Amino acid sequence: MINIRPVSDLRNKYPEIEDLVLKEDEAVYLTKNGYGSMVVMSLEKYSKLMSDAEYNEYVERALDEADREAEDPNTKYYTHEEMKEMARRIIDGES
Repeated sequence: MINIRPVSDLRNKYPEIEDLVLKEDEAVYLTKNGYGSMVVMSLEKYSKLMSDAEYNEYVERALDEADREAEDPNTKYYTHEEMKEMARRIIDGES
């Protein structure tokens, strides 16, 4: 369940917020004057979020590189049969 609290709860009900964040492993969304202000989460949750973001960024860069390579007119494409033949030569120790 999403926990949405007024930012004043951070001051007035800190132990309750801390329990949600640390013991329940929940993020708490804080509002100020009825609008979203910030999110409070555990260091572990934040660390996982960052590592997931870094992984997604790595995948995005790899896909962008593949797109650029695919658009390059000098890129050589091989058929399935050509790839099988190349693999067979490598396995058999031929160059």
